[in-house]
Amino acid sequence: MTNDGNSVRFDRRTLLKAGAALGALPLAAPFVQVARAADTIKIGVDNPLTGTYAALGKNEATGMAMAVDEINAKGGILGRKVELAIEDSTSGDAGVAVQKARKLIDRDQVSFIIGNINSALAQAIANVANEKGVIHVVPGGHTDSITGQNCHWNVFRVCNTTQTEANAVAGSVIKSAGKKWYYLTPDYAFGHTLQAGMEAAAAKLGGTKVGADLTPLGTTDFSSYLIKAQAANPDAIIILQQGDDGVNVLKQAVQFGLDKKFHLAGAQLELEVLLGLPPEARVGTWVFECYWNQPNVPGLKEFVAETRKRSGGHVPTARTWFGYASIHTCALAAAQANSLDAVKMAKALQGFKLPPEIALMPDGAYYRAGQNQLIPNLYVGHPQAQGKDDPEDLFVVDQVVKGDDVSPTLEETMCKQDWPA
Repeated sequence: MTNDGNSVRFDRRTLLKAGAALGALPLAAPFVQVARAADTIKIGVDNPLTGTYAALGKNEATGMAMAVDEINAKGGILGRKVELAIEDSTSGDAGVAVQKARKLIDRDQVSFIIGNINSALAQAIANVANEKGVIHVVPGGHTDSITGQNCHWNVFRVCNTTQTEANAVAGSVIKSAGKKWYYLTPDYAFGHTLQAGMEAAAAKLGGTKVGADLTPLGTTDFSSYLIKAQAANPDAIIILQQGDDGVNVLKQAVQFGLDKKFHLAGAQLELEVLLGLPPEARVGTWVFECYWNQPNVPGLKEFVAETRKRSGGHVPTARTWFGYASIHTCALAAAQANSLDAVKMAKALQGFKLPPEIALMPDGAYYRAGQNQLIPNLYVGHPQAQGKDDPEDLFVVDQVVKGDDVSPTLEETMCKQDWPA
């Protein structure tokens, strides 16, 4: 991605600065952390700092550090100071993510674990956290199974499921473009379930698939896939890539002139991608999961101002909020339960509604009981080439969608939680 302030990767010092001053910790493997005092509560972060999703990981880490500062300023968790222990999961290696999760839990003795952006890695970490009986909050891994068929009593998720995103945006894409869709899909858990979700949502509205291609994570040249999509003559090319891949595919699609022949659209779009694109490639119909420029949302103005202080004047992205809400979820769980016992905390979060200054949504957000999935608002709209009043106001919200209206029912998710005796 570009060297925009919202997309440059953390240097080692910046990455590991959490709370008022957590210090500069080494990132070299194996990650070595000095044992903390008994009165400190550690939250383990197992998230990408390198690779395709590094920029997203950086923004999630910014939100996490903001939350830690706020929590510590109010006395910490149960009167104990909070610190982050941060590991680079990489962007796509589940083996590394699992190794780091075990290290954080077994050696660093974290009380909570946060991660991952990559859905496959998030699911792998969830399985480890469940084995160890540790509360795990997934900030930004969207694949349905995490709070669906493979859900766990101790695993909570902030970002939406892929089916929810698809349900929110499918009608707008059909209205804007038509019913024949060609899919370009990242070849891992997130992409697979997002395409399946889009197909299902479109089918209910008379939409059909005229073709699809799976692209490896980290693809830089999408020309062959775009040529095949053009040959299928769809109404819309549905682009499901994220991070650096999302920048590359959209940039190349516009270079080929496909935006003049077809509607370019998708489900999830992120501000990091829009900032990495040239103005002419900011096109299409998409859904944002959080947007910084929303009027009359309690706490949002202050959240934006604090983010700007920490990021060289840049606004928060959905990833900033994912990280922020994830850390606050840990603190709120402990406060509600008045305990660090994982079962008590998980029980306390069943149906729990986030405070307005944490939810930062017009209609608030709550964790659905029996699934542990956060149900927030979603924002359907279109990008704009240039911000009007702010250079980073690059998305026009056409519709605020209530999560309750587009989320699958608890029965449809097939989540069956096996609680400890």
